[in-house]
Amino acid sequence: MISSALTSTRNPRIRAAASLRSRRARDETGLTLVDGIREISRALGAGARVRELFAVDDPDPTLAATVETARDAGASIVTVDRRVVDHLGYGERSEGLVAVIEIPSTTLSAIQLSEDPLVVVLEGVEKPGNLGAVLRTADATGAACVISADARTDMFNPNTIRASLATVFTVPVASESSDVARSWLREHGLRIVSARVDGAVAWSDAELTGPVAIVLGSEADGLTDAWSGDEIESVRLPMLGAADSLNVSITAAVLLFEARRQRLQRPRNAGFESRAATPGLGH
Repeated sequence: MISSALTSTRNPRIRAAASLRSRRARDETGLTLVDGIREISRALGAGARVRELFAVDDPDPTLAATVETARDAGASIVTVDRRVVDHLGYGERSEGLVAVIEIPSTTLSAIQLSEDPLVVVLEGVEKPGNLGAVLRTADATGAACVISADARTDMFNPNTIRASLATVFTVPVASESSDVARSWLREHGLRIVSARVDGAVAWSDAELTGPVAIVLGSEADGLTDAWSGDEIESVRLPMLGAADSLNVSITAAVLLFEARRQRLQRPRNAGFESRAATPGLGH
């Protein structure tokens, strides 16, 4: 690290980095902020390009190793004092590192699907914490990609990155309109299963093997009519209490782990052979 540290939050480099809290600035620059040793390390490990790394001068070996990895990857290392790094970071946790990172591609054309993919579609989800939580579950269950349809928040909102534990860099992601996303899923031969309060089939009876996309709606409004139609299957999570639905990230976790369970227990493509005999899943 350099010997002198930046100490002013008014420094032009610090102000430019801090502006990335704004979605407008992220959209205009193609850059975002990532704070935390684990998050920055995962982004680097996934091949994300770090433009600048703001770091306190600290002998902690894990912090120092992350700085050196970023330096080796071509990042500009800027030493700052603790007040400055706290100013750039998010929440109360501060680990002494904040990175400015180039936002990876979020186009559907960049997504490469494997055989029998499990895809997650989130329509209109607006809370970064929910989006990040779904990304963590998608990473845990081996989902092929997460598509944000008609997005109300951007995939690389710093709060989404933190909530995802930086798995937004390890899971392929895309952002598109609902109509384009639906057409893309059909073009790639995926069945579409929507989660609805009034879904035709209970989640425990749903067939979630084979190439399938699980579609979930916004926290307030659910899914739009873009995800309705005879060719789209619907599932529900029966609610026995006063609430009529679960948080979208919890619903995603239930369905994705059920899909994972089925895929571990059933032969590949068994879902297509048995689907006609499953009540409520015929077209």
